[in-house]
Amino acid sequence: MRIRLCAVLFAALWLGGCAREREAVDGQLATEIAGIKAIDNHAHPALVAASDRGFDGLPVDNMEPQSDPVAMRPGAWKTPFTAASKAAAKAKYGEGYPAWVLDQIGVETMLANRVTMGASVQPPRFRWVAYADALIFPLDNAHLGARNSDRKAFFTLEDKLRARYVSEAGLSAMPATLAEYASKVVTATLEKHKAGGAVAEKFEAAYLRSLSFDPADASAAAGVYAKQAAGDAEYKVLQDYLFRYIVSECGRLGMAVHLHSAVGAGGYFDVAGANPLNLASVLDDPALRKTKIVMVHGGYPFPREIGALLMKPNAYTDFSNQSLLVSPAVLAGTLREWLELEPEKVMFGTDGYPYSEELGWEESAWVAAKQGREALGRALTGMLRDGVVTHARAVEIARMVLRENARKVYGL
Repeated sequence: MRIRLCAVLFAALWLGGCAREREAVDGQLATEIAGIKAIDNHAHPALVAASDRGFDGLPVDNMEPQSDPVAMRPGAWKTPFTAASKAAAKAKYGEGYPAWVLDQIGVETMLANRVTMGASVQPPRFRWVAYADALIFPLDNAHLGARNSDRKAFFTLEDKLRARYVSEAGLSAMPATLAEYASKVVTATLEKHKAGGAVAEKFEAAYLRSLSFDPADASAAAGVYAKQAAGDAEYKVLQDYLFRYIVSECGRLGMAVHLHSAVGAGGYFDVAGANPLNLASVLDDPALRKTKIVMVHGGYPFPREIGALLMKPNAYTDFSNQSLLVSPAVLAGTLREWLELEPEKVMFGTDGYPYSEELGWEESAWVAAKQGREALGRALTGMLRDGVVTHARAVEIARMVLRENARKVYGL
C-alpha cells in the first residue's frame, strides 16, 4: 500500500512538473509583456494608396523567384486580417488606416523604412528611416549590375535614386570632384532627410556588396571619383570612403545608421558578405563612435557574432524578421544570450513588409509582433526560473526591449 501511495504521489509530482515545463512563458510575465506598447525598430509600412512603391529602396518583388522559407509560403499563417477586413478598415479610417494597423499589433510607434513618407504614414506614430545606399555608388554601376539579375535590378533602382538626390540638391549634373559631391550631394541629402524628420539612415548594402567597409584614404578615393569609372578594387575604396563619411555625418546630425545585417531575399544573396563581423573595423573607428549603429535583423544566421559586437559602445541590434523566419523557441535562445550580455542594446522589430498579396505589411507585422513577444517571454521566463533575474527585473528588461531602448537611441 505504501509503495502504491508513493508511486501515485511521484506520478502527481512528475505530471505537475511537466505541466510547469510546458508553460513556456510565465503567465504573469506574459500578461505584462502583452500590455507594453512597443516601438517597432524596423518595418516597411505601405501608404493607403495602392500604387505606393516607396516602401523600400530595393523592393524584393524585382528579384528572380527563390526557394521561399516555410514562413513566407502561402497559408503559413492565420491572422486577423483578410482582404475584406482590410478594405473595410481603409474605407472607415482613410489615411488613418496604417495607424489603425499599429493599434491591432500593439505598436505605439513604427520606424518606417521608406524612400519618402506620405500623408498616411506620419509622426508621431511613424518615424522616418531614409535610404543612403545610392550615395556610395556615384560611378557607372553597369559592371556591378551584370553580376546577376537581382543586382541588375537593384543597381538600376540605386542609379535612379541617386539621380533624384542630385536633382533635389539643386544640381543638373554630378559634381566634378569628390569634395564637391560629398558636400553638395551627400551632406545636402542627409541634412534634407534630417530636416524631413528622419531619425536614421538605412543601408541595404548587403544586397549590393560585402559589409566590409575598410578604412579608406580621402585622396585615393578622390582619385577614383575623378576617373568616373573603376574596377572592383578601386571602386571599393571610393565606396568605403563614402560609407564612413556618411556614418560620420549621421553622428554629427544626430541620426543613427541602420544596416541590413542578415541573410536577405533572393537566390543570389551573399550570406557571407552580410556577416556582421565585417563591421568590426567600423565599430572600432574612434572617428565614428558618436554614431549609433543598429544592425537590423540581428545578423541571422550569425546571432552570436552580433552578441560579441554589442559590447562595442555604439552598437545595437533588433530581432526584426527573425520572428518571421524562426519559431519563438529558437529565437528565445538567441534573445536570452543577448539579454544576458547587453540588455540595453536589444530592440524589438517586426520587418512588417508587403511581401505578397497574402502576406502584406499588416499580416507580417502582426505575425512578427506576436512571435516576437512570445520569444521575449520565453527568454525572460528561462532567466527567471534559472535565478538569473527577478520578476521585477524581467519586466524591466521587457520594457527596455519593447520600447525604452529605442526611445533612448532615437531620442523619442
